[in-house]
Order: sequence, then C-alpha cells, then structure tokens
Amino acid sequence: MEVTPSILTVDFCELGRTLDEAAAAGINWFHMDVMDGNWVVNKTITFGPALIRSARERLGPEAFIDCHLMVNNAEESWDQYVDAGVDMVIAHIEAVEDFPRLIENLHSAGVQAGCVLNPDTPVEAVMPLLPELDLVLVMSVVPGKGGQSFMPEVEGKVRAFRAAIDSQEEAGGKSPILMIDGGIKDHNAATVSEWGIDIAVVGSGLINDSGTIAENLESIHLALAK
Repeated sequence: MEVTPSILTVDFCELGRTLDEAAAAGINWFHMDVMDGNWVVNKTITFGPALIRSARERLGPEAFIDCHLMVNNAEESWDQYVDAGVDMVIAHIEAVEDFPRLIENLHSAGVQAGCVLNPDTPVEAVMPLLPELDLVLVMSVVPGKGGQSFMPEVEGKVRAFRAAIDSQEEAGGKSPILMIDGGIKDHNAATVSEWGIDIAVVGSGLINDSGTIAENLESIHLALAK
C-alpha cells in the first residue's frame, strides 16, 4: 500500500518547504482537498486552482497530483483544475448529477477520473461507474467535519470494491485504484492494507504528528511490514 499526503493541515506559509520535504522522503503522489465553503458540513473553504498550480510548479512534472473536489459545481469547474496541472480529478458521487459525462470530459481532457463516496453512501451508487473509473475513494470520515476518528465500519464497503475491481480486471477490464481517506495513521495502516486498499491518504499522521515526514512515513511502512 502506498501513502499520499493530504496538505489540509499544513501551515500554508510553509507549504513549499513541506512539499519539498515530502518529495525528499520519496513521496510522489500528492492529494489536494478542495472545499468550496458550501458542500461540506462545516462550510470550510480550503484552496483552489491557484494553489494547486503553485504546487505543480514546485513539485515538477514527475509528481502525481490529484484534487479531491468537495464542491457543488465539479461538473462546471473541473477544467480549472486540469488547467492548474492535476493528473486526476476526484469528485463526489453525492454532488454530481451526470457522473458518466464528467468521466468522459476528464478523459477527453487527458486526465484521470476518480469517484469518491461518503461513509453512509452505498457502494451501489458507484458500482455502475467502475468500468470507466481510474480510482475509487472510500471516505472513512465525514468530509469537512474536523476531529473525527477513523470509521472501521467502512470495511465492508472497501472489501466490496476490492472484489469488484479484481473481478473486473480478471475479465479484461480496467483496474481502478482503491483509495481510502480519513483518520489513517500508523496504528491502522496495516488494517486498511489488509482490506485491499492500494493507496491511503494521510494528513496529520504524516505531516503534523511528532517527527519529520520521513520519520512518520517510515513508521507507517514498518507497521505495514509487520
């Protein structure tokens, strides 16, 4: 299982240094959480295409950048994030009316398409999209609500997606990446890896806990190796 940092809890005055530190630690995938102040429950505003463009310029073309759009207008604004340099746009099934059309638009623009679902959204809402998706993101916390703990009850959802993705690949179809986001730290990384997760989004467990990013990443890798 790989790890990608969420930069939500970064001191944005130190963002460039933090990105450099993460890249030096061997991290190549960066997760950008975009909140518009409307869709998430706590009405948080985070950042938009301008900051993502700066991150792309800082990290260079070799880094992989996704943007997780927790917004009301992903269907109208996705192109701004593509123009900013993202490699993948991840949108919420709960917030998009015509998801097949969004996938088509993203692929036509040369970027990958991901779909994310909240903890209380059934897998059946996303399963029909699986043949065309590049990534499925299972939230293990409620988006935008701070101070939450990891929700182990999403295990069944993760395992259902893992089985469906493996079956689709065996049949000659695409094999979307399976990602999880919310409350992941070194003490539960091995658990979600065993469920079948390919990549975990880690925020405070990587960037804000005691120790450097490299040290915290090593702690996660050691936990995975046990």
